[in-house]
This record gives sequence, C-alpha cells and structure tokens, in this order.
Amino acid sequence: MDTTADRKLFLGGRLKRLRRDLALTQTAMAADLGVSPSYLNHIERNQRPVSAQLLLRLAQTYDVDLRGLGQGGASETELTEALSDPVFQGLAVPRHEIVQLTDDQPALADALLRLYRAFADARTRERTRADAPGDSPSEWVREHIQSRHNHFPELDTLGEALHDALRADATAPDVSFEALARAHLASRHGLTVRTLPAEVMVEWTRRYDPHRRRLLLSETLGPSSRAFAVAYQLALSEHGADLEAMTQAASPPDSATHALLKVSLTNTLAAATLMPYAAFHRTVEDTGYDLARLQARFGVGFEQAAHRLTTLSRPTARGVPFFLMRVDQAGNISKRYASGAFPFSRFGGACPRWRLHSAFRTPGRVITQIIETPDMDGKPGGRWFTLARTVDRQGHDAFTEGHDLAIGLGCELKYAQRLVYARGLDLNAPEVTPIGPA
Repeated sequence: MDTTADRKLFLGGRLKRLRRDLALTQTAMAADLGVSPSYLNHIERNQRPVSAQLLLRLAQTYDVDLRGLGQGGASETELTEALSDPVFQGLAVPRHEIVQLTDDQPALADALLRLYRAFADARTRERTRADAPGDSPSEWVREHIQSRHNHFPELDTLGEALHDALRADATAPDVSFEALARAHLASRHGLTVRTLPAEVMVEWTRRYDPHRRRLLLSETLGPSSRAFAVAYQLALSEHGADLEAMTQAASPPDSATHALLKVSLTNTLAAATLMPYAAFHRTVEDTGYDLARLQARFGVGFEQAAHRLTTLSRPTARGVPFFLMRVDQAGNISKRYASGAFPFSRFGGACPRWRLHSAFRTPGRVITQIIETPDMDGKPGGRWFTLARTVDRQGHDAFTEGHDLAIGLGCELKYAQRLVYARGLDLNAPEVTPIGPA
C-alpha cells in the first residue's frame, strides 16, 4: 500500500527560511497564503504539519519548487553518518536532536554538513600526501613488508633457533623468557638490563646505552612490553649482521628508510623469538585462534599476538590469512598489515560503520562483526569476519588515559569457521554490515 500521500510533512525550518529569504513577516506571509498568523507560527515551529493545499498555495504564490522545499538541506541520514566519524568520539548526539536540527534549523544543518565534508576532504588529502609512495619512509617500508605478505621465513628460522637456545640454558621449565634473555645477554654479550623509575627515564620507555652496554627500561612497561624490549635487544645483539644484510638487500632509497626498515625487521625477529613459528602455529590451530590463550601461553600482549597472526605464511604450515589495522580515537592509522587480501583502500581510513571505532566504548572487550565491502580499486568486494579490541599505548601508566588505541583483525569469511570467535554464528546466512572506504 502506498502511504506517501498520508505522510505528514513538518517543514517548519524550511518554511521559515523561505519567509526570511523573501523578507516577509509572519503576518505578511499568512495574508498571502490565506491563513492566520498563529497557524503559520505553529507550522514554523513544527507544531502543525504542512497540508497539501498550503503547499500548492506556496507554489502558486511564490513560484516555489516544491521538491526543493521538501527535500533540500542536510538529511538526518547524512548528519548521522557524519557524526559517526571518530573525530566526534564521545559526543553521542541523540537521534531526536539530529532530527530537530534538520527540521528546525536546516541552514545550520547544511552548514555543519558542509564544514564536516570540507574537513574530511582536507584530512584525506593530508593523509594521501603523507602516505604517498616514495614520499615517506614509513610508506616505503610498509610497501616492502606487504610485498612479502608480512612473511620473512629467514627470520622465523633464526627466531626458532634462538628460542631453542634460550630454553636449552634454562635450569627449570618455568623460567620466564625475559629472565632467560637477560641471562643470555649478560653471559654472551656482556649486556645488562635495568628497570628504572619513570622520573629517571622521563619520556623514554626503553633506551640502549652503548657505552655502558646497558638496556634501560621504564617501570611503566608492562610484563609483555618489557619482554618484547628485551627480545628486540637480543635479536639485534645475536643477529645484527643478518638484519643489516637483509636491510641492504631491500635497497631502501635513503638512510631514514634504511633505519626504519631495520627496526621493522628487528621487531619481526623479536616476535619470532618470543613466539616461534611452529609452536605458535600449532597453538593457534589447537585453540581456534584464541588470542587470550596465545597471550597466556607465550607471555605476550594482545597486539603482539594479533600482529604475529598476520605472519603465518609458511608453505608447510599456513595459518588463516589475517589483516590487521591499528587506529587511535581520532581515526589515524598507525599500522596496516595483511598476509592475504585486504578489504580497505590502500590510502585513507576505514569506514565508520566498521565496529573497530566502537571498540573504544567497551575498553578491553573483543567485539566481532561480519562486514561486506564493495568492488574497489579494480578488485571485487567480499565478506570478512572481523574482531576489534582496545589496547594501551606502550608505557601506559596511572597518569595516562589507557585504551587509546584499537586493533582491528580480520579474515575472509570463508576462514571464520576455524576461529573460536565465530562459534555459534550462522556463517551461511550471517548478519552483514555493508561498509566502504572512508
């Protein structure tokens, strides 16, 4: 049944704007339209709907395009989508206020939407300039890593061997990785590790003193971050020459890119030592990729475990091909990796409808969502199973607001049956959220 004719039109704000554009008082317009000033006042305040007869009089009296009067201005949907941008995080504007703005003050609604779109366009241009290939060392390194599908088998091999060497030195099976690594650095490299108060380290969370051969760590580092910092120094001390050779072989264009690539490769070796490939792969398959179990088993943080999941591309022991994205509350992306397909555009951000941005409302809790992407950059769209959770910045302390970063992890929907997070869901007829690039 067509109910269009029965729908009530409340156009008070637009009618008021029209009257002011015509430089008319309420009394003058009421006289032109053959209604009382009080009746017109009620219409402008959205206390009475606009009748079909009055619309016809408006069209005849002022030569108004009725389509423009009924449809012009920012819509509720457009404003709602704009206000879902992470830049408005925490405002939580209720729907009735958005409706009231579009109905009562359409000019202001138009101005707000125009201002937001100008901001969004400027932000996109700035990110594109900052991330343009060849212009930034971080983009060059990201492209190089992605060309390898975030998989460096030579580093996995070195990491497994180094992990086994540490365990061979253990005097008991329950000795922590950090303790073993500290002892190894001291005995093999004459390097000590000290944890210092935050007021001594100031802005540093870790610092290497080459003159005294000391690795200095801030007390603000949690156990997993502290273990990773020690693993990083161990990787550099044991295999500095190998890391330098791999960096040079990649032919980075300048010294800044060279330095950043070497840091990235050293991070990869540190992760491969903390989470040796074969043991990590066996555990993820046995636990259904349960990140909490991985954290407990290997003594790592959520982000470290999630990042390691994007590297499991060994031909004889492949894992689920995950992608990973890390954002802050303003929507700025600081990590973007994938061992397989990636659902978002190479530049720009992620769609606000992806629940990655909602993770900040439920700190520390894993939230899941199935998303659907359109065809993009010449590639067909698809369906993806995703999960998101907030994490603290490295070195978070009691005086710093935590959970200010969010990790988004996902894979193609066809792999979701292997994940513990998808249990109980109907993957053949799932609830899907369509999204697109920001």
